Amino acid sequence: MNTAVLRTEIRLLGREPGAVFWILLFPNLLLVILGSIPAFRDAEAGLGGLRTIDVYVPVAVLLGLIVGGLQAMPQTLTGYRERGILRRMSTTPVRPSTLLSAQMLVHGAAALLSALLALAVGRIGFDVRLPDQPFGYVLALVLAVLVALALGAVVSALSPTTKIAGAVGSVVLFPAMFCAGVWLPVQAMPDVLADIVGLTPFGAASEALNQAAAGDWPGWAHLGVMVGWAVVLSAAATRWFRWE
Repeated sequence: MNTAVLRTEIRLLGREPGAVFWILLFPNLLLVILGSIPAFRDAEAGLGGLRTIDVYVPVAVLLGLIVGGLQAMPQTLTGYRERGILRRMSTTPVRPSTLLSAQMLVHGAAALLSALLALAVGRIGFDVRLPDQPFGYVLALVLAVLVALALGAVVSALSPTTKIAGAVGSVVLFPAMFCAGVWLPVQAMPDVLADIVGLTPFGAASEALNQAAAGDWPGWAHLGVMVGWAVVLSAAATRWFRWE
């Protein structure tokens, strides 16, 4: 990868206060607000003895990567295509695929940084235990990031303009947030609904992160769901993406 392109994309992302806020700060601000509610710091039988704040740390982890993958990256890539930047790059030694790789790396790194911040806020601010199965947690998190980026690439492929990218991303964003447990933790969902949500990429990610946080290895079924979605979405993005 061309390091100059990567450095440029890092600087450009840093100049987008909206993207920085929604990816890095919003999930952690939400965590602070929820953790400030006294009832959310009490153990609940319906959550297996966990506190609400405990189960919302994985939700905050997922929220940053969902926003980065479905909102920030597609609008940036579509803007490059709309302004003819990708077309002009095709006539230079720097290939458009280099820019795409840099975009995915930058937004993936931002998502991982957001996840680390959420873990730190939970631990320092509300005494949430760090994952008891760190290797399984990292594996589930990396797969979740790959799924989010692949889904964002599909949104970019299907959106000819930035306005459409924003609209399509928003349509996909809210179901993704629901499946991740933003409005109702997966553990508190009825069994049938939880089983259905577990077949979605972010529902499976939520379950895998919760299992790793509790000290268990993430279920192979949940990991397999994420791998399957990542492969299908990556293939679709490759098939439909256009540089011009």
